[in-house]
Amino acid sequence: MVAPGCAPWRHAAVEFLLMVAQMFVVVTAVRWLLDPGSPVFVANLHLALAVIGALVAVLLAALIVSPLGRRSGAHLNPTVTLVLWLLRVFPGRSVLPYVLAQLLGAVAGTGLARLTWGSVLGSRALSDGLAQPSPGRHTVTVFALEAASFAAVTLVIGFYLVRPALARSLPYAIGVTVGLIIALLGPVSGGSANPARQLGPEIVSGNTVALWAYLAGPLAGGLVGTLGLRSALGRRARYSCKEGA
Repeated sequence: MVAPGCAPWRHAAVEFLLMVAQMFVVVTAVRWLLDPGSPVFVANLHLALAVIGALVAVLLAALIVSPLGRRSGAHLNPTVTLVLWLLRVFPGRSVLPYVLAQLLGAVAGTGLARLTWGSVLGSRALSDGLAQPSPGRHTVTVFALEAASFAAVTLVIGFYLVRPALARSLPYAIGVTVGLIIALLGPVSGGSANPARQLGPEIVSGNTVALWAYLAGPLAGGLVGTLGLRSALGRRARYSCKEGA
């Protein structure tokens, strides 16, 4: 999950493609499982989000271990990129290209899904795959849950950074963690834990519900998690550019 980054814009282009694929699949899953007019509509929201969580878990693991994922590191989340930089295992010069690629990829992937599935995605219930809080849920609650969610992701990343021998299982651990966030917190806060994943549908749908919480929550959680990991990591993990990358 930590790419060499010696050619930041080239690797960022790969990150863009991966993000397009991720958002297209996520929005497509929302379209088919949460649309009342769909032949595979799941009326129980908790069950539907559990299925989406399982699909996302498999999708993330597959993208990370794919040839393209190995090339860019498959961060697929601006907060992941920032956390890896703060932990000194990702180069600062690659942060901006990666974050821009992830944000643009999320918009492109959501737009591609809208072109594929049509105006049904623009309905209030679907909002182009937007993660939405449950009715009446306070925005501060959404912020807190988004922060806690990404703090958990940060701790998973840190666990593997200090145990490089277990690195092969990291993609699956990340997939399971994000899948559980969607399944458990989705019915309450939307379970996004990813500013790019939220911003893409926000831009396409024009629905800005709790936008600040979905953008700031993961960043706050990543910062808190990073502060807790810095002393544990010490000098065990440092970024180094591989020759020829």
